[in-house]
Amino acid sequence: MTEAKKSLKRTLIGKVVSDKRAKTVTVLIERRVKHALYDKIVVKSSKYHAHDEKGEYKMGDIIEITESRPLSKTKNWVATRLVEKAAAV
Repeated sequence: MTEAKKSLKRTLIGKVVSDKRAKTVTVLIERRVKHALYDKIVVKSSKYHAHDEKGEYKMGDIIEITESRPLSKTKNWVATRLVEKAAAV
């Protein structure tokens, strides 16, 4: 069969909040969930460290990250593509 297999790895899209470390970016992922008791939409967020081999992603960029094998103690995501470049100030 020559069908394209769907990847079992999770992908997330978020904003780069730090690019100070070598080959690593910190990505903030925000998701909207309904509060169980009050039925209000609440924004929950998580930060992930993602591997950025070439150092091409800068603070403010919106990027896609994909799950990978553990690369360090805290890093098991890889930055895969740029979704939106940060607005120049």
